[in-house]
This record gives sequence, C-alpha cells and structure tokens, in this order.
Amino acid sequence: MPSLEIEQMLHDRGHTLVAGVDEVGRGPLAGPVMAGAVILPPDLHTSVPWLQGVNDSKKLTPLQRERAAEEIHLRALGVGIGLASSGEIDASGIVAATKLAMLRAIEALPWRPQHLLIDFLPLEESGLPFSAVIGGDSRCYSIAAASIAAKVARDRMMVEASDLYPGYDFHLHKGYGTQRHLNNLKRLGPCPIHRLSFAPVRLAQEIHRKAQKCPQTEVA
Repeated sequence: MPSLEIEQMLHDRGHTLVAGVDEVGRGPLAGPVMAGAVILPPDLHTSVPWLQGVNDSKKLTPLQRERAAEEIHLRALGVGIGLASSGEIDASGIVAATKLAMLRAIEALPWRPQHLLIDFLPLEESGLPFSAVIGGDSRCYSIAAASIAAKVARDRMMVEASDLYPGYDFHLHKGYGTQRHLNNLKRLGPCPIHRLSFAPVRLAQEIHRKAQKCPQTEVA
C-alpha cells in the first residue's frame, strides 16, 4: 500500500502544496495519453477511511477506481487532468507527448504546486522542484491518486469513443492491443484516434489498404 511518508517529509520542509503526477495510456494503439495531478491536504492522515481505497490504479478493479476517483475529486485540494492526443503522439513521440500531458495536468490544478512527486519520469520542463519516485504509484498516495484520476478519465473517454467509432470495441479494451482490437483494426483500418506511428497500426493500415484494392472474385 502507498504511504504519506514522502509527502510528510516535504510538508515538514514547508512545502504544503505537493502534487502527485502520473500518466496512463502510453501503451495503447489508440486514444490519448492522459495524466493526472493531485494535491492532497497537508493534514491528511492515513487512517481516514476513504484513503484506504486509494492504491496503484492497476491494482484496483474498475468499480474500485470509480469510487476512489469520486473521493479524490471530493477530498483533494486540487485535481488536474491533461492529455496529449494521438496526433500529438504521432508528431512528437510518446515520451514527449507524455510530458506534455503531465504539464497540462499540472496547469489544470487550481493551485501552483511547490513540489511535484512524479512516478519515475523526470519533468524539468515544469520549472518546478520535483522528485522522480520509482514505483511511485505504489509508494505515494498523491501519485496513486493521480494515477486513478487519469485512468478513470481516460477510460470514460474511450467508452465515448466506442460510440463515435463503432466496430472497434473501444469500450472493452480502451485502445490497448488486444486480439479483438487487432482483428477489428485489420478489418476496418485505423480511425482518427489511432496512433499511426505505432507499428501494429501501420501494419494494419497497410493490410486494410491492400484488401481494399484487391478485386473481389464472384462465385458463380
């Protein structure tokens, strides 16, 4: 389980506005990379009941994430969500796009943080003091909260995308490269939210183009 140990250490140094920052969606073949930034109250104690539902988003069920996200938005001093689109990922690469999403999440906070706690990825571009914490979403409550906020926001967006682009089943796989997704991608070709710079998407695009060009043989 995460703790507030690192946050408390920064609070003791006078940094009351400590923001946890984390991203989700670096690996999918479609949709944005999303980032969350969360500032928890400096007087928060690990014994409060709602905090027990906060953990690394990958370790929670969808229902647990939804419930935790609701509490985070209600209890945190600030929650910011930022994203970089599939087009921005294609244009600048996934690492640069991930940092862009993080910067946008930080900018969306109602308060300017005094220190950032980031899950592993350095972010000098923020111009703020930061600590890159290895395994941060399992160690720091503020980073875990950011991962949950980002994950829930991205999942909701991909469910909406399933209605906008029927046939890809985005509501099931959220853009990740499952066999179902790959089969639909080869059958339909990429849609506007697919990441064309990712190899499986490029391959599926080429297969779909060849299939479209190939004349259909009628059977007498």
